[in-house]
Amino acid sequence: MIKLFTIGFMDIGWIDVLDVLLVTILLYQLYKLMTGSVALKIFVGFLSIYLTYLIVKAAGMELLTAILGQFMGVGVIAGIILFQQEIRKFLLLIGKTTAFNNEKLFRGFPWRKEETTDRMNLTPFIEAAKSLAGKNTGALIVFAKSSELQFYADSGDFLDAAISKRLLLSIFNKTSPLHDGAVIIAANRIKAARCILPVTESDDVPASLGLRHRAAIGLSEVTDSVILVVSEETGQISIVNEGAVYRNLSSSDLRSKLNQFLFDGRHSKPAFEKIGQPAV
Repeated sequence: MIKLFTIGFMDIGWIDVLDVLLVTILLYQLYKLMTGSVALKIFVGFLSIYLTYLIVKAAGMELLTAILGQFMGVGVIAGIILFQQEIRKFLLLIGKTTAFNNEKLFRGFPWRKEETTDRMNLTPFIEAAKSLAGKNTGALIVFAKSSELQFYADSGDFLDAAISKRLLLSIFNKTSPLHDGAVIIAANRIKAARCILPVTESDDVPASLGLRHRAAIGLSEVTDSVILVVSEETGQISIVNEGAVYRNLSSSDLRSKLNQFLFDGRHSKPAFEKIGQPAV
């Protein structure tokens, strides 16, 4: 190892600096993941107990060291049980951002050249959203991209139906048994309806956004899906992508955003943005 500098009796090299930097990034990402949730307080509690254990061990308090040592022995298992939701979300984030999750990585290989994908017709979704918004009927439509979202599709009713405006209007009709939950669109078909989505735990979501928007944001945080939301309270049409909410969209704005996020591969930067005329 190439020595960079020395602090007392320690020789610091480039590998040590990289090691500390990577651990810092990991801890920061964990902090961001747990911010605003009960998990952060539990993590701080675990850390406090561990620091206390180190202090009493160094002080030679054998009885207290033995008691805390037994607790620390099962700490990993207890941590997995207590933080199972955060661990799952963290792994989903890693899977979402890894290069192997990107289909573009493999498009240059011979076995990918003959594969063609028909561009999905967006008109049924735009017309259905416009009709639903005019009647203040809520809707939640998920467009799957790199993943078909089988886990979330299994939480609802499997359809595997051709896309049509009439079918979408029938599903989200207030008297329909399928109107609660989300519709998942995958492989140019309506894959499932009445699906349950994860709700975001972020404190940055405006109070004016209801449960449908929070569910859309929650799914967009852990997958690369694009979600169309029609508000039952205001009739506004919104698009959610990578945690960003584009609200109060007209039909032309809706088509533009869907084309951008589904086919052009461009991403949004602002956390929240209003498009079109502001809500009255």
